[in-house]
Amino acid sequence: MFRVLILCVLMVMTSAGVSLAQNVPDDNYPIFNDKLLIEGYAGKLSSMAKDVLLAMINDDALVPYRKAAAVRVFRIRYAAQMVTRERVIVERMILRQLERSVSVYVQIELMHALVALDRYRYFDTMVPALIRKIDHYDATASELAFLSVTEINGSGSQRAREARIEFNTLRKMFFLTRKKLESADPFEQKVKSKLDLLKWSIKVLGTEELKNLPKEVIGLM
Repeated sequence: MFRVLILCVLMVMTSAGVSLAQNVPDDNYPIFNDKLLIEGYAGKLSSMAKDVLLAMINDDALVPYRKAAAVRVFRIRYAAQMVTRERVIVERMILRQLERSVSVYVQIELMHALVALDRYRYFDTMVPALIRKIDHYDATASELAFLSVTEINGSGSQRAREARIEFNTLRKMFFLTRKKLESADPFEQKVKSKLDLLKWSIKVLGTEELKNLPKEVIGLM
């Protein structure tokens, strides 16, 4: 019965001159652009109080775009202002949300927020995880992960410890994919993003680290 109903609807649409292809979302159309949706929600939430943002972050039923935006606004406006007791409570909440979240956008924003809350404690685990997200099949997720790591690097003091963590993460990733690197395009966004982070780490650690990389990476640089 259901199949018959669907066929009838399709026949009516066809007879009315409605093209099914016209109803397929265009990835370039703003309303279907994930990055713009998150940025749009972040703009609307930019004046929200801290308690409201935390309630939104802790709401498991909240739309992922809105939750990602809420985490971003909280990180930018309030993360640096947390006192010790309050920060511990917020960290636990964000860690719990990170375990539960299935949205890659929310995961990226949560990981970035944890580093902002306690850089020394979370850099070792969250930044390598963010770097691995650069290889995500979703182009927007890949870009957001790269931008997060870039912002984290820019807000630090280029300490050798942090650069070493990033270098070792990237080195391992490049060794695992070195066969693919032979034909890789250095201007392809994911490759370029990882190379940019690699160059940053080498700038901090020194050019002698180049000898620890696969020869395929040297060719791309």
